[in-house]
Amino acid sequence: MSCAACAARIEKVLNRQDGVTATVNFATERAQVVLDNPATPIEPVVEAVRKAGFDVAERSIDLSLSGMSCAACAARIEKILNTLPMTRATVNFATERAHIVFVPGIVEPQTFIARIEKAGFGAKRLDDGVREDPQAERAKTWIAERNLFILTAVLSLPFFVQMAGMLAGHRAMMPGWLQLAFATPVQVFCAWHLYRRAWNALRGGSANMDVLVVLGTGIAYGFSAVVVLFQLHQPVYFEASASILTLISLGKLMETRAKNRASAGIARLLQLQPPVAHVERGGDVIDRPVADIRVGDIVVIRPGESVPVDATVIEGASDIDESMLTGESMPVLKKPDDRVFGGTLNANGVLRARATGVGADTALAHIVRMVEQAQGSKASVQRLADRVANIFVPTVVALAIVTFFAGWGVTGDAIWALVSAVSVLVIACPCSLGLATPTAIMVGTGLGARSGILFRNADALEQAEKLTTMIVDKTGTLTLGRPTVSDLYPAPGSRETELLNVAYALERDSEHPLARAIVDHAQAAHSAERAVVDFQAVAGLGVTAMLDGAVARLGSPRFLAEAGLAVDEALVGRLESAGKTVIGVALAARVLGYIALADRLRPDAVATVAALKQAGLRVVMLTGDNQRAAAMVAKQVGVDDYLAGVLPGHKAEAVERYRAQGGVVGMVGDGINDAPALAAADVGFAIGGGSAIALETADVVLMNSELTSVLDAISLSRATLSKIRQNLFFAFIYNILGLPLAALGMLNPIVAGAAMAMSSVSVVSNSLLLNRWKPLGRPRDDRQGAA
Repeated sequence: MSCAACAARIEKVLNRQDGVTATVNFATERAQVVLDNPATPIEPVVEAVRKAGFDVAERSIDLSLSGMSCAACAARIEKILNTLPMTRATVNFATERAHIVFVPGIVEPQTFIARIEKAGFGAKRLDDGVREDPQAERAKTWIAERNLFILTAVLSLPFFVQMAGMLAGHRAMMPGWLQLAFATPVQVFCAWHLYRRAWNALRGGSANMDVLVVLGTGIAYGFSAVVVLFQLHQPVYFEASASILTLISLGKLMETRAKNRASAGIARLLQLQPPVAHVERGGDVIDRPVADIRVGDIVVIRPGESVPVDATVIEGASDIDESMLTGESMPVLKKPDDRVFGGTLNANGVLRARATGVGADTALAHIVRMVEQAQGSKASVQRLADRVANIFVPTVVALAIVTFFAGWGVTGDAIWALVSAVSVLVIACPCSLGLATPTAIMVGTGLGARSGILFRNADALEQAEKLTTMIVDKTGTLTLGRPTVSDLYPAPGSRETELLNVAYALERDSEHPLARAIVDHAQAAHSAERAVVDFQAVAGLGVTAMLDGAVARLGSPRFLAEAGLAVDEALVGRLESAGKTVIGVALAARVLGYIALADRLRPDAVATVAALKQAGLRVVMLTGDNQRAAAMVAKQVGVDDYLAGVLPGHKAEAVERYRAQGGVVGMVGDGINDAPALAAADVGFAIGGGSAIALETADVVLMNSELTSVLDAISLSRATLSKIRQNLFFAFIYNILGLPLAALGMLNPIVAGAAMAMSSVSVVSNSLLLNRWKPLGRPRDDRQGAA
């Protein structure tokens, strides 16, 4: 809302809705909406505001979840949250996180936690900024599961000894009452958490893996207890129920251990920031917790210490290891006025620096948020597994019932049929389906973060593998983005001094790379400062202003020609054919001359383009330069196609043009002008040395400024998607083969329980093999001609 009239308009729109009474406050930018019928959906009301041309502010929060045992639990929580009005929730079983987007005022964060807890799970809010180390919480969980496994194994040990004796040919069996004595604490005490979670699931109208385990082991234990207590002449299956619970406990222990290793990427990032910093207060240097540092505080960074916060160096010089940000192992020399980042390592000197970013505003916190966001998101390939998980448990229960009655009817042996039904219940594993995709994404995004590659979400990681066309911006991406003045060509009757003085006056306050090159050259030549008025910039073309009462112009030859000025086409053509950018300068009705600028190709530009083409991608260069200069650079780097003279506002249209041709289109850029194109592409890659807006818009952030990082991102995407496909194949084939074998009575319940326990472990372990991935070598090319 820009004024009180907007508030009045929104209020009028809202009050037109049936059964709605609304009051809009312009100062607080809030609308109080009262519904005559509380059951009236709020979505049409919000949509009416949007149709009126106003945005409804959305917020997002992340919750840490506990109590989930399988993918069905995650699906249930997701369903519960998404039933709330104007809420979009994604729950990740592997990371035990929920990401929720909602509209404040319609629903509040405490509602989410209350709904989750009512469903029998635990939830707590994660604050913004650098989070507490999730490994610490996982370590506690692992210790608790380890202790539970030890107790379960000790109580079940007599059964394993008995089974080992039977395999060796000994038929000695423990008395039934002794088996009951050992099996009861295993079933009642050690499996209590399974019963509790199963009950919570059933109470909420759904079923999860715990329901299957409780049904399978409970039937085996209950049947055996009845046989012993009533002294019936039937076999007992205490060893099956106890052994299955022991193996499941072991499987969960191993799964937790493997998941801890899979989530180690964030843990390593969190450990980079030191807990204590040396802060100057009142002339003294005192140690204070990093959480207490405020913007403007002076921190002292000693050799061998990690930088506590983002800061600007005010005194001293030292080499800083920034590999945690860029993946580049070579240290960077920092001196006064240079920026240092929290979590990087000071190698040798002592630095005094002024804090510029603390808490959630540090580069490290931004990286952690991006990695968590990526690990908590879902790739589209996961949707099939989610749909299967939603119906998995009810389907297995139905199959077990059919197995029992069909087996009994066919064989006439109710005991055999019961054992087969128990095998069906305990071999089914929705966990492996739920872990197949997120564990691979956890490892992949963690590897990327350590290599200076930040994927914003799982879709970006998935889409990078499918790229067919890569559009690359020229200035600052294929080139170094640091053009220099190569030649000055005063027009007849003009002098270099006059040419530079006018150019300096027009470009002095501009931040454009070409403008900075002209200003630096003019300052080195001691050009005189002259004031301009009525300054105007024409995007992508040039600038005009009043200088000493006359109109001064600076820009492309086309810009001068459109103003009716005579341009030396022969000179301009010769310079542009050499790959140079030509800037014309005019005062009043006279062209003063031309400034030729040249940029240099990145050392890795030619080799990177060649590698992209070898990988099967079509490479297109996008530039605002003239046709001849663009053709020269395109020839040097070897791109398949190029678009020249593209104005900043039209870059996104160029991307859409290639998307319309089919395939998946990527865009690599670094500047503010690239942001719309990065957003328009299927996958936008932002070079880390670029502008903040490009980094916020891109799907993949390359923290170093090497173009080869694009190759690493695509390589990591392909490796991760390969692991996901392998995991899904293993998860599906395990259940597809295991369930029929169990239903046909070809699997002993103990073997089925062991297979179920190991299925999730195998999927997570396969994801961990992704840690073998390494960034590609840095191909370089010495042909760094002018661009």
